[in-house]
Amino acid sequence: MTLRRDDALKALIPFVDDRDIVVAVYQSCFDWLVLNPRDLNYVAVGAMGQASSHALGLALANPERRVLVFDGDGSLLMNLGALVTIAAAAPTNLHHFLFANRTYEVNGAHPLPGAKVVDFAGFAKAAGYVDACSFDDLGRFEADLPRLLKAPGPQIAVLEIVPGNSYPRDYAYIHSAAARKSFRDALNWR
Repeated sequence: MTLRRDDALKALIPFVDDRDIVVAVYQSCFDWLVLNPRDLNYVAVGAMGQASSHALGLALANPERRVLVFDGDGSLLMNLGALVTIAAAAPTNLHHFLFANRTYEVNGAHPLPGAKVVDFAGFAKAAGYVDACSFDDLGRFEADLPRLLKAPGPQIAVLEIVPGNSYPRDYAYIHSAAARKSFRDALNWR
């Protein structure tokens, strides 16, 4: 089975409403910004390992909003302690999607340590997440997505992905004051 990252992101688009906060990191962020540009996309690129921590802060500060984090496996490995912190805080509005390609993709596609054996869903369950599941098939992911997004968090869906189409890496935008202002204004307005 092969699950392309862009297909998984496209499957998520119809379920993201105008009040949801999306915290995306690295290539998932670049792809998401092209596929679904919106003001409540929080760009956590440059904070490798911190997307889930940023999402936790946003979820706790905005309990009336759903917060979706599109994390990378290399990024999460740099901050595994976040899983325990998230589980202990127990934000019911946090939905963690881990895009696992078993490499540090934007940093040269170097393989992750233990790439073939690491069990991210197992880590999350052991940390205390409400639910953890894995997908390597688009049809199964699409079929389970409504249930995943209605269930209380924190929960994680580990998506075993391949890259898919190549989308531009707009570093100038993600590091810009304009990106932060746009998000801040949308967060405060809605």
